[in-house]
Amino acid sequence: MQIKYTSRFKKSYDSLPNHIKKKAERKVEIFREDPFDKRLETHKLSGNLDGVRSFSIDDKYRIAFKFNDDGDAIFLRAGDHDIYR
Repeated sequence: MQIKYTSRFKKSYDSLPNHIKKKAERKVEIFREDPFDKRLETHKLSGNLDGVRSFSIDDKYRIAFKFNDDGDAIFLRAGDHDIYR
């Protein structure tokens, strides 16, 4: 599976604190192996974000993503719960 990154994701990821970026890198490696690994707490979103999923970087930070028709992941945003707005 390939991971593609939107420009909005890149901007939101760049604004994360460095220690969160390091945690995110470890979680993305887990995601590459299995996007539904229990350590990620992957879950579907609803409402305006129907079709979007997210996984946990830690207790506060998340990465929102979706799968395209080819089965590749598209990372949409990174940040705290405000990414759901």
